[in-house]
Amino acid sequence: MGLSQSSEAEEEKSIYEFIVKDFRNKDVDLGIYKGKVLLIVNVASKCGFTDSNYTQLTELYSKYKDNDFYVLAFPCNQFLNQEPLTSDEASQFACTRYQAEYPIFSKVRVNGSNAAPIYKFLKKSKPGFLGGRIKWNFTKFLVNKNGKVINRYGTTRSPLSIEKDIRKALELD
Repeated sequence: MGLSQSSEAEEEKSIYEFIVKDFRNKDVDLGIYKGKVLLIVNVASKCGFTDSNYTQLTELYSKYKDNDFYVLAFPCNQFLNQEPLTSDEASQFACTRYQAEYPIFSKVRVNGSNAAPIYKFLKKSKPGFLGGRIKWNFTKFLVNKNGKVINRYGTTRSPLSIEKDIRKALELD
C-alpha cells in the first residue's frame, strides 16, 4: 500500500522538482524553468545523428528562445561509447561546433539502475517503443509549461519535424 501511494506521488511530480548537475558539476534546480517549454535530449558527439540533431536543436532554440523555450542537453555515453568526452568537453563541443546557447549538463546514464532520476521520471512519464528504456542517442522529450512530459520522440525523428508540437506547447498556434 505504501508503495502504491509512493508511485502515485511520483507520477504527480513535475520536471521542476529535479536538481541536476551542469557541465561543471554544479547543482542546477530545474525550478528555474517553471512556466517554460523544454525539449530534453540525451546527446552524444560521435553519433551518426550528431550533426543533424545539434544543428536543428540550435536552430529551434534560436527561433523560440524569446518565447520561453529551452533545449536541455544531457550528454550520455551508454550507446556504443559515442560520448567519450568529459562533461566540460561535451559542452565546449556543442557550443563551439554547433553554436549551442542552451544548457549542456553533466554526463548522465539514461538506462539501468544508475539512470539519472530525471531520466527515470521522463521514461516513466512517456514510455517508448522499448517500454522504460531509451533506445539510442538523441531521444527527445517535450515538456509543457506545467513541467509535464507531453511527448517523446525517437532518435530518427528530427528536431525540426517536431516544431509544430513545440509551437503548440508554446501556445503560438
